[in-house]
Amino acid sequence: MALTLPAAARPAPALQRAGALLAARPSLLAAATVLLVCVPTGEKDVAAAVHITPADLASLALVALTALDLLRGRTPVLSRTVCSIFAAVVFAAAVATVGSIDPAASLTGFVRLSQVFVLVPAAVLCSLRDETDRRLILGSFVAAALLQGVVGADQYLTRTGASYTGQPIRAVGTFGALDIMAMSSVVSYGLLSALALALAERRPGGSRRLRRAMYAAAAFLVFPLAVSFSRGSWIATGIAAAVLLLRADARLAVRSALVTAAAAVVLIGGLGLGASGVTARLTSIGSVSAAPDHSVSDRYDLWSTARQIWQDHPATGAGPKAFQQLRDSHAPLRLSSGSDAEDAGLKFQREPLLSPHNMYLLVLSEQGLIGMVAYAALFLGLLLGCLRRASGAGAAALALLVWVMVDFLYADIGGTTTVLTSVVLGLAARTALPARTDLPAGPPAEPAGAARR
Repeated sequence: MALTLPAAARPAPALQRAGALLAARPSLLAAATVLLVCVPTGEKDVAAAVHITPADLASLALVALTALDLLRGRTPVLSRTVCSIFAAVVFAAAVATVGSIDPAASLTGFVRLSQVFVLVPAAVLCSLRDETDRRLILGSFVAAALLQGVVGADQYLTRTGASYTGQPIRAVGTFGALDIMAMSSVVSYGLLSALALALAERRPGGSRRLRRAMYAAAAFLVFPLAVSFSRGSWIATGIAAAVLLLRADARLAVRSALVTAAAAVVLIGGLGLGASGVTARLTSIGSVSAAPDHSVSDRYDLWSTARQIWQDHPATGAGPKAFQQLRDSHAPLRLSSGSDAEDAGLKFQREPLLSPHNMYLLVLSEQGLIGMVAYAALFLGLLLGCLRRASGAGAAALALLVWVMVDFLYADIGGTTTVLTSVVLGLAARTALPARTDLPAGPPAEPAGAARR
């Protein structure tokens, strides 16, 4: 006899439909993760051990859904190469945690590293079942970037942004002065995604309307990226865009460079948009070695500190989250106590320097040579695979991965947008090391005529 649940215990029709939709297209949760990054968190304590954002919750929901599908046999099987690379990253973090100077404090770092570099990328990889899924996630990057770009451009034009050279003109979007790099990261991801989607529509039968819309979105996002005054994001975006354009069409890359240069002359030289700040910031890129400014010299000191910590713990590192504990005992006396932070909603305060601002040196100091080998296998494996296989909209994965790898030369994980790195790695893994998709979408069907009990 069949059991019938009481009406009050049955799932609401709307929830049933939502559940069915997520089961059919889990990439919606990956897209939600990207969009939820834009939700202001109001976080004021950057030194807190744990920061959980709405985007983190969405990413963990994606991981849980992937695990459930895996148990039901509905998830594509990861290749041995993917499993080996992800397992190496977990192993390196686990070894560093066990051998940490403070295992209890390092445990939260181990969980975070597993989330960012293994669990969420693997879940994103499994959620990308067709081209629609890929475009859905890239579209979410563009939407988030446009939102942050509009807010950031308004902050610059109305002088309500974060403080820069004593003036409230730095575009920071909805993230605030305590997460100064977040808006430029989101805008960079969106610009590259829009450009990749536009280039993909150049194929025969592509949508001319979508191509023009994506080109327009990419062109608009150049301005908020410029007034973010983030030299690192400028460099990473320029290199990634060049890789993307050269892969699509070398002649198009040359034309794009000329158009960009002409637009810069008109906007900065002619209209004066961001002229003084952007010009000074661009000029400073060439002087970071000969005559570095205060922020650059602090970064050099942090790099030196990370190297000294690694020299004391060469094989397994000092342990996740250990850099901030060992910084003062290894840093030169001239290192600042923190960086200045101020905007319209935040009084002036000093933000502590809790990391070396270089992901590779952070791994080296906290996870040692074992960690460096694991992360080198991850990034180089994804890069080489994307170079071999990226085409069409999939070329976006290559560009976004290049952006992350370049940005990690002078930045590291931390802040609201960290989870976006996971989504990028998942996209890159899907392009470089695709999962097997020859499995049935659901559990095996019963043989015809099977008796039902």
